[in-house]
Amino acid sequence: MSTTAVTTEQKWWSGGKSPFNVEYGKLMMWYFLMSDAFTFGAFLIAYGTIRFSSTGWPDPNEVFQSFPGLGSGLPLLFVSLMTFILIISSVTMVLAVRAGHNRNKAEVAKYLAWTIVGGLAFLSCQAWEWTHLHHEGAWWGSNPFLNHDGTQSSTNFTNFFFTITGFHGFHVFSGVIINIIMLIMTLTDKFEQRGHYLMIEKAGLYWHFVDLVWVFVFTCFYLI
Repeated sequence: MSTTAVTTEQKWWSGGKSPFNVEYGKLMMWYFLMSDAFTFGAFLIAYGTIRFSSTGWPDPNEVFQSFPGLGSGLPLLFVSLMTFILIISSVTMVLAVRAGHNRNKAEVAKYLAWTIVGGLAFLSCQAWEWTHLHHEGAWWGSNPFLNHDGTQSSTNFTNFFFTITGFHGFHVFSGVIINIIMLIMTLTDKFEQRGHYLMIEKAGLYWHFVDLVWVFVFTCFYLI
Protein backbone atom coordinates (compact mmCIF):
# COMPACT_ATOMS: atom_id res chain seq x y z
CA MET A 1 0.00 0.00 0.00
CA SER A 2 1.38 3.36 -0.95
CA THR A 3 2.13 6.13 1.51
CA THR A 4 -0.62 8.21 -0.06
CA ALA A 5 -3.15 5.41 0.41
CA VAL A 6 -2.14 4.91 4.04
CA THR A 7 -2.42 8.64 4.70
CA THR A 8 -5.86 8.77 3.11
CA GLU A 9 -7.02 5.72 5.06
CA GLN A 10 -5.76 7.12 8.34
CA LYS A 11 -7.48 10.40 7.58
CA TRP A 12 -11.00 9.03 7.26
CA TRP A 13 -10.46 6.38 9.94
CA SER A 14 -9.19 8.82 12.57
CA GLY A 15 -12.01 11.22 11.76
CA GLY A 16 -14.64 8.54 12.36
CA LYS A 17 -15.68 8.64 8.69
CA SER A 18 -16.58 5.74 6.42
CA PRO A 19 -15.38 5.53 2.82
CA PHE A 20 -18.76 7.14 1.94
CA ASN A 21 -17.80 10.21 4.00
CA VAL A 22 -20.47 9.38 6.58
CA GLU A 23 -19.76 9.00 10.28
CA TYR A 24 -19.50 5.28 11.05
CA GLY A 25 -22.15 5.18 13.77
CA LYS A 26 -24.67 6.91 11.52
CA LEU A 27 -23.84 4.59 8.62
CA MET A 28 -24.35 1.52 10.81
CA MET A 29 -27.65 2.92 12.04
CA TRP A 30 -28.82 3.31 8.43
CA TYR A 31 -27.81 -0.30 7.73
CA PHE A 32 -29.76 -1.47 10.77
CA LEU A 33 -32.83 0.56 9.80
CA MET A 34 -32.72 -0.85 6.28
CA SER A 35 -32.67 -4.41 7.61
CA ASP A 36 -35.46 -3.58 10.06
CA ALA A 37 -37.49 -2.04 7.22
CA PHE A 38 -37.22 -5.36 5.36
CA THR A 39 -38.61 -7.17 8.41
CA PHE A 40 -41.55 -4.80 8.77
CA GLY A 41 -42.05 -4.93 5.01
CA ALA A 42 -42.23 -8.73 5.07
CA PHE A 43 -44.82 -8.61 7.87
CA LEU A 44 -46.97 -6.05 6.07
CA ILE A 45 -46.69 -7.78 2.68
CA ALA A 46 -47.77 -11.06 4.30
CA TYR A 47 -50.66 -9.24 5.96
CA GLY A 48 -51.71 -7.59 2.69
CA THR A 49 -51.54 -10.91 0.84
CA ILE A 50 -53.84 -12.62 3.35
CA ARG A 51 -56.08 -9.57 3.69
CA PHE A 52 -56.84 -9.14 0.01
CA SER A 53 -57.05 -12.86 -0.74
CA SER A 54 -59.75 -13.29 1.91
CA THR A 55 -63.43 -13.05 1.01
CA GLY A 56 -64.26 -11.27 4.27
CA TRP A 57 -62.50 -9.09 6.84
CA PRO A 58 -63.61 -7.20 10.00
CA ASP A 59 -64.54 -3.54 9.64
CA PRO A 60 -61.95 -1.44 11.53
CA ASN A 61 -64.68 1.11 12.32
CA GLU A 62 -66.43 -1.63 14.29
CA VAL A 63 -63.33 -3.10 15.90
CA PHE A 64 -61.58 0.12 16.96
CA GLN A 65 -64.45 2.25 18.20
CA SER A 66 -63.80 2.57 21.93
CA PHE A 67 -62.22 5.42 23.85
CA PRO A 68 -61.26 5.21 27.54
CA GLY A 69 -63.81 7.09 29.64
CA LEU A 70 -66.07 7.85 26.68
CA GLY A 71 -67.28 4.37 25.80
CA SER A 72 -67.84 2.97 22.32
CA GLY A 73 -69.25 4.39 19.11
CA LEU A 74 -66.18 6.55 18.41
CA PRO A 75 -64.48 4.86 15.46
CA LEU A 76 -60.72 5.39 15.17
CA LEU A 77 -60.72 8.29 17.64
CA PHE A 78 -58.40 6.59 20.09
CA VAL A 79 -55.90 5.43 17.48
CA SER A 80 -55.94 8.97 16.06
CA LEU A 81 -54.85 10.18 19.49
CA MET A 82 -52.09 7.56 19.54
CA THR A 83 -50.89 8.72 16.13
CA PHE A 84 -50.95 12.36 17.21
CA ILE A 85 -48.86 11.54 20.28
CA LEU A 86 -46.26 9.73 18.18
CA ILE A 87 -46.09 12.59 15.65
CA ILE A 88 -45.55 15.15 18.42
CA SER A 89 -42.80 12.97 19.90
CA SER A 90 -41.12 12.98 16.49
CA VAL A 91 -41.24 16.79 16.50
CA THR A 92 -39.62 16.97 19.94
CA MET A 93 -36.96 14.54 18.73
CA VAL A 94 -36.19 16.87 15.82
CA LEU A 95 -35.84 19.74 18.27
CA ALA A 96 -33.51 17.66 20.46
CA VAL A 97 -31.29 16.88 17.45
CA ARG A 98 -31.23 20.54 16.43
CA ALA A 99 -30.31 21.55 19.98
CA GLY A 100 -27.50 18.99 19.85
CA HIS A 101 -26.15 20.59 16.71
CA ASN A 102 -26.13 23.89 18.57
CA ARG A 103 -24.41 22.29 21.62
CA ASN A 104 -27.33 23.42 23.80
CA LYS A 105 -27.34 20.90 26.63
CA ALA A 106 -30.42 22.27 28.41
CA GLU A 107 -32.53 22.18 25.24
CA VAL A 108 -31.34 18.68 24.36
CA ALA A 109 -32.32 17.41 27.80
CA LYS A 110 -35.71 19.15 27.68
CA TYR A 111 -36.75 17.84 24.30
CA LEU A 112 -35.40 14.35 24.98
CA ALA A 113 -37.51 14.27 28.14
CA TRP A 114 -40.61 15.26 26.17
CA THR A 115 -39.85 12.60 23.56
CA ILE A 116 -39.62 10.00 26.31
CA VAL A 117 -42.95 11.17 27.73
CA GLY A 118 -44.50 10.87 24.27
CA GLY A 119 -43.15 7.35 23.82
CA LEU A 120 -44.44 6.25 27.22
CA ALA A 121 -47.83 7.82 26.48
CA PHE A 122 -48.04 5.91 23.20
CA LEU A 123 -47.12 2.63 24.91
CA SER A 124 -49.72 3.29 27.61
CA CYS A 125 -52.36 3.84 24.93
CA GLN A 126 -51.35 0.64 23.17
CA ALA A 127 -51.50 -1.26 26.46
CA TRP A 128 -55.05 0.01 27.02
CA GLU A 129 -56.09 -0.94 23.49
CA TRP A 130 -54.66 -4.44 23.80
CA THR A 131 -56.31 -4.91 27.19
CA HIS A 132 -59.66 -3.69 25.87
CA LEU A 133 -59.52 -5.97 22.83
CA HIS A 134 -58.50 -8.90 25.00
CA HIS A 135 -61.52 -8.32 27.24
CA GLU A 136 -63.68 -8.46 24.11
CA GLY A 137 -62.22 -11.87 23.32
CA ALA A 138 -59.56 -10.88 20.79
CA TRP A 139 -56.13 -12.47 21.06
CA TRP A 140 -53.78 -14.68 19.11
CA GLY A 141 -55.96 -17.54 17.86
CA SER A 142 -59.18 -15.80 18.88
CA ASN A 143 -61.25 -13.37 16.81
CA PRO A 144 -64.71 -12.33 18.07
CA PHE A 145 -65.28 -9.74 15.32
CA LEU A 146 -67.51 -10.44 12.33
CA ASN A 147 -66.74 -9.66 8.72
CA HIS A 148 -68.31 -6.72 6.89
CA ASP A 149 -71.08 -9.00 5.63
CA GLY A 150 -71.83 -10.44 9.07
CA THR A 151 -70.09 -13.78 8.51
CA GLN A 152 -67.60 -15.25 10.94
CA SER A 153 -64.07 -13.93 10.49
CA SER A 154 -60.89 -15.97 10.67
CA THR A 155 -58.19 -15.49 13.28
CA ASN A 156 -55.83 -14.11 10.64
CA PHE A 157 -56.93 -10.59 11.54
CA THR A 158 -56.10 -10.80 15.24
CA ASN A 159 -52.97 -12.89 14.68
CA PHE A 160 -51.52 -10.28 12.34
CA PHE A 161 -52.76 -7.35 14.41
CA PHE A 162 -51.19 -8.41 17.70
CA THR A 163 -47.99 -9.63 16.04
CA ILE A 164 -47.30 -6.52 13.95
CA THR A 165 -48.49 -3.89 16.45
CA GLY A 166 -46.63 -5.79 19.18
CA PHE A 167 -43.45 -5.80 17.09
CA HIS A 168 -43.84 -2.08 16.51
CA GLY A 169 -44.57 -1.48 20.19
CA PHE A 170 -41.35 -3.30 21.06
CA HIS A 171 -39.50 -0.86 18.80
CA VAL A 172 -41.14 2.09 20.52
CA PHE A 173 -40.16 0.63 23.90
CA SER A 174 -36.57 0.17 22.67
CA GLY A 175 -36.57 3.76 21.43
CA VAL A 176 -37.72 4.99 24.83
CA ILE A 177 -34.89 3.09 26.53
CA ILE A 178 -32.38 4.51 24.04
CA ASN A 179 -33.65 8.04 24.65
CA ILE A 180 -33.47 7.56 28.42
CA ILE A 181 -29.82 6.54 28.00
CA MET A 182 -29.24 9.59 25.79
CA LEU A 183 -30.86 11.81 28.43
CA ILE A 184 -28.65 10.39 31.19
CA MET A 185 -25.56 10.89 29.04
CA THR A 186 -26.65 14.46 28.33
CA LEU A 187 -27.21 15.28 31.98
CA THR A 188 -23.87 13.77 32.98
CA ASP A 189 -22.02 15.85 30.34
CA LYS A 190 -20.82 12.85 28.34
CA PHE A 191 -21.51 14.64 25.06
CA GLU A 192 -19.92 17.87 26.27
CA GLN A 193 -16.78 15.91 27.05
CA ARG A 194 -16.79 14.45 23.54
CA GLY A 195 -17.43 17.84 22.00
CA HIS A 196 -20.45 16.72 19.94
CA TYR A 197 -23.97 15.28 20.20
CA LEU A 198 -23.80 12.83 17.30
CA MET A 199 -25.43 10.05 19.30
CA ILE A 200 -28.56 12.16 19.68
CA GLU A 201 -28.82 12.29 15.90
CA LYS A 202 -28.45 8.50 15.65
CA ALA A 203 -31.16 8.02 18.26
CA GLY A 204 -33.27 10.47 16.29
CA LEU A 205 -32.92 8.38 13.13
CA TYR A 206 -34.23 5.35 15.00
CA TRP A 207 -37.13 7.28 16.51
CA HIS A 208 -38.19 8.74 13.16
CA PHE A 209 -38.06 5.27 11.63
CA VAL A 210 -40.41 3.97 14.32
CA ASP A 211 -42.78 6.85 13.63
CA LEU A 212 -42.66 6.22 9.87
CA VAL A 213 -43.43 2.53 10.29
CA TRP A 214 -46.49 3.45 12.37
CA VAL A 215 -47.89 5.29 9.35
CA PHE A 216 -47.95 2.02 7.41
CA VAL A 217 -49.27 0.02 10.37
CA PHE A 218 -51.99 2.61 10.94
CA THR A 219 -52.98 2.54 7.27
CA CYS A 220 -53.07 -1.26 6.98
CA PHE A 221 -54.99 -2.09 10.14
CA TYR A 222 -57.08 0.96 10.97
CA LEU A 223 -57.96 2.51 7.61
CA ILE A 224 -58.18 -0.28 5.02
